Amino acid sequence: MDDVARVECYSGHQYAERPVAFYWQGQRLEVQSVQATWRIPEGRRFRVRTVGDQVFELVYLEDSGQWQVQPV
Repeated sequence: MDDVARVECYSGHQYAERPVAFYWQGQRLEVQSVQATWRIPEGRRFRVRTVGDQVFELVYLEDSGQWQVQPV
């Protein structure tokens, strides 16, 4: 996973309910769909498909408030 990433997300009753866009290698990628969401001990993990049809895993680390991004 990349160390720290910038992620834009929808936040309703809690922060980071659903990612809507993120930055990868200097480009802003829009999320077309969230394929899976699950909790891990460190926070929340999302598998997303971008508008450009790429698949990534995004992890929100709740203790530090940071995001990690990795292509799948």
